[in-house]
Amino acid sequence: MDSSQDKQLPASERRLNKAREDGQVTRSRDLSHLAVLGIGGLAMMALAPHMFGQFKLYLGRQLSFDARTITQPTEMLQRLQDMVGIGLLGAAVFGLIVAAAAMLSTVAAGGWVASLKPVMPDFSRANPLTGFGRLFTKDRLSDVLKMVVLTVVLLALGTVYLSSSLGALAMLVLQPSTAALQYVADWLIRGMGLMLLVILLLALVDVPLQNFLHKSRLKMSHQEVKQEHKESDGNPLLKSKQRQRQREAAQGNSIAAVPKADFVLMNPSHFAVAIRYDEASMRAPQVISKGADLLAMRIRDLAKQNAIPVLQSPMLARALYANAELDQDIPASLYTAVAQVMVYIYRLKAALRGDGPMPGEPPLPFVPPELDPLSRVIAARNPP
Repeated sequence: MDSSQDKQLPASERRLNKAREDGQVTRSRDLSHLAVLGIGGLAMMALAPHMFGQFKLYLGRQLSFDARTITQPTEMLQRLQDMVGIGLLGAAVFGLIVAAAAMLSTVAAGGWVASLKPVMPDFSRANPLTGFGRLFTKDRLSDVLKMVVLTVVLLALGTVYLSSSLGALAMLVLQPSTAALQYVADWLIRGMGLMLLVILLLALVDVPLQNFLHKSRLKMSHQEVKQEHKESDGNPLLKSKQRQRQREAAQGNSIAAVPKADFVLMNPSHFAVAIRYDEASMRAPQVISKGADLLAMRIRDLAKQNAIPVLQSPMLARALYANAELDQDIPASLYTAVAQVMVYIYRLKAALRGDGPMPGEPPLPFVPPELDPLSRVIAARNPP
């Protein structure tokens, strides 16, 4: 198994996608804290005047008594229910705003992930030895350093802020209650703003840091990269065998096209190719069927059953079998050789119809040695 020291290669796109499917994406707690505290503070400031007004109204109703209230005690219960209802409604609105802020901040850091794997039980985490080992990872170290820095900065900022305003706070006892409350509210808002500014600066550092740590956790070794390429591209040996089976299946299916051929070339029994040329629809002759060994015999027998000429031309048959694709134009370097055979076939068919004399011996067309598989094998065995 690869050790962590061996994993120095960046994670591939496939590995990153697999991690995303498993719910492993970049997450920044500091960004979530900033969103919850910031949006929560703004929501509280926006909702507070209305909520305090409602509480004042309902509390005034609670403290007002008359003869009807005494004769109908259930009215006090109704007042209490109204007051609790408006309180729960305000809390629900505030909770929804904060929850939406937390969700949006999480999505902003790592994107949306639709996966249940992170919430599925993982009994391997119950192992105390494994849990102890996770205490000394780079992620934990970065979390500890951030908390230490955040604590020190907030303590220092809080000390300076309190010391600078402690005298003004002490003098509030001499101020009217309205002005004192307004000053305290402004003082709390300024203090929260300073705290959010610190968390914002920390989040600006934490988001790219978490992205770096996430990709660092997914780094790959050379063996993992090779294994992934093998899985994505497929085993070369298996793919070669699959292509061979596909070619054999295509050649087997092409047997039905033999009756449409103009002639068949053989070598003399190992290979067979059926050639067809239609001047109106084809730019060049095409191989419409080919096969080796038993399949070659089937092509030959089917051609004879349909009175299609069968010629022995070993080099040309081998070259066409190796270099021509089914239902595709033959290679341009074999045009001349195939044309010589076609001229002979046209003369043969004309003679059989009684329109001319019988042609002589079949031609021996020239085939470039590099297109003949047998010639290449002989040249490889006998180098110059």
